[in-house]
Amino acid sequence: MKRLENKVAIITGAAGGQGAEEARLFAKEGAYVVATDVQEELLANTVREINEEYEGRIIGLKHDVSTEESWKEVVEETINKFGTIDILVNNAGIAGKLSSNVLDFSLEDWQIVQDINVVGNFLGIKEVVPHMRRNGSGSIINISSIAAIVGNQGGVPYQASKGATRALTKSVALDLAKDGIRVNSVHPGLITTPMSESALDDEGRKQMESTIPLGFSGEPKDIAYPVLFLASDESRFMTGSELVVDGGTIAQ
Repeated sequence: MKRLENKVAIITGAAGGQGAEEARLFAKEGAYVVATDVQEELLANTVREINEEYEGRIIGLKHDVSTEESWKEVVEETINKFGTIDILVNNAGIAGKLSSNVLDFSLEDWQIVQDINVVGNFLGIKEVVPHMRRNGSGSIINISSIAAIVGNQGGVPYQASKGATRALTKSVALDLAKDGIRVNSVHPGLITTPMSESALDDEGRKQMESTIPLGFSGEPKDIAYPVLFLASDESRFMTGSELVVDGGTIAQ
């Protein structure tokens, strides 16, 4: 039996990067996947490619994770299509503006990052939990960052949002444990994705890679496999946990 045989999963931010790799791996492992993103054209291409390999295993929906209405539409469509929700991967996120000076950030700079990275996670949890409670089980995986654990200059709104995601995960895990719903977080280090490539120039990437004990940056699949583990019943005794996937960066 495949690791997610006939499970139904919503994966946000799945048009590319980590989310797309998670969607592909979930489909391979037998899940029915609802992939969501605001980037409609890129999402459609990703869904088409995955369906070419795993026909009928994935649909794509336009989704603004920062709005309650959009979340309600996605959850309603998922239930109409597949009848249940077993897994939620809160993967969507943005880096936002970068600066080593906190005074460079406006309230707008702050708010847009919190709306997507924190409010989006909160809304997703609120909308899926009633359906998971009816099942008596479920797995929610929030994608945080090593920026939630150690300080790093350059992106105050981003770092704060990932710290909030870490704390949100643990609080909700305790709330939902009695319902058989597990909530865990994944904390990537430097991963080669469109978001990290847009935030770093070649020099910046080389400098960051030089601080990684394993000597290289990760790829989306390096996050997709830990997410798969947390989504599966293999991690049935884990909730409120955080998986750090960073090549040894914060072990130093």
